[in-house]
Amino acid sequence: MLDERSRTLLKALVEHYIADGQPVGSRALSRFSGLDLSPATIRNVMADLEDAGFVASPHTSAGRIPTARGYRLFVDSLLTVRPLEARQMGEMEEALQGQPSKQIISSASQLLSGLTQFAGVVIAPRRASSRIRQIEFLSLSEKRILLIIVTTDGDVQNRILTSEKSYSPAELVSAANYLNQNFAGLDFEQIRQRLSVEIQQLREDIKPLMAMTLEAGDAAMSENATPYVISGERNLLGVEDLSSNMKRLRELFDLFEQRSSLIRLLEVSNRAEGVQIYIGGESGIAPLDECSVVTAPYTVDGQIVGSVGVIGPTRMAYERVIPIVDITARLLSSALTYQSNN
Repeated sequence: MLDERSRTLLKALVEHYIADGQPVGSRALSRFSGLDLSPATIRNVMADLEDAGFVASPHTSAGRIPTARGYRLFVDSLLTVRPLEARQMGEMEEALQGQPSKQIISSASQLLSGLTQFAGVVIAPRRASSRIRQIEFLSLSEKRILLIIVTTDGDVQNRILTSEKSYSPAELVSAANYLNQNFAGLDFEQIRQRLSVEIQQLREDIKPLMAMTLEAGDAAMSENATPYVISGERNLLGVEDLSSNMKRLRELFDLFEQRSSLIRLLEVSNRAEGVQIYIGGESGIAPLDECSVVTAPYTVDGQIVGSVGVIGPTRMAYERVIPIVDITARLLSSALTYQSNN
């Protein structure tokens, strides 16, 4: 537990660092904190905060910056959220009215990215599981196979499988025929249940292919059943805290392309109430280690059906971003509920 003096200094440090991005020294803190303390006393408090893991000292500066733990304490108990102005809320509401459901989802994502200048993401209501019309395998090289899935509603999903053994074209045709003859019209969960019983009857060499097909097909159908809209990814290229590490930035954009890990993270907020904030490594997703994700669930007719979120650097203006995410979720709930009842 921090005493009031330490909390006040940490709050001042985080706010000042968020505002200008420069490590904060003791002299600056003596001016901004409002406390009548000498620089020497402030340095002692900062040393204690650093020992406790709330701040860190970059090698190039005598000042300090908040750590993920410091941001977490700030967000949980020191932050003063700034309510949105009535004019801005009116503009947000107008942006989400009178559009088809798909367009509302896209508009909400664009609204989040436009207002925060970070990446805005919306997980749309999950569709019913797609059923399989046809599966095909196509050999790309000795151990790489293209899995082609055609669903009963006409969607086509492609996934590349990497096998430990090579399969002949005849073996791939035989495996596809087996799946199509026995499992057409089912979704992948039903196929998994049936195969768990019947897999013992399959040839040993074909079992690994079936296991890979189930895993890849399940992932493809899950992504297809969970529409996902992201806007403003390019905003992150202009964020100095992120753009200075191009390797991490590439990993972040790969994450946006792959989607599944990010979808799982945002779906966690569907099981919680109100705004959720994941700072740095709290997300459990390595490319987000230098990012914060602010999410909130939205509802249709009182039932949680999806979530909205903003992805940006840990050095973000949380007092602005949190109400933007919260209000966007509420307005999206209102707009979609109105549509469902009219």
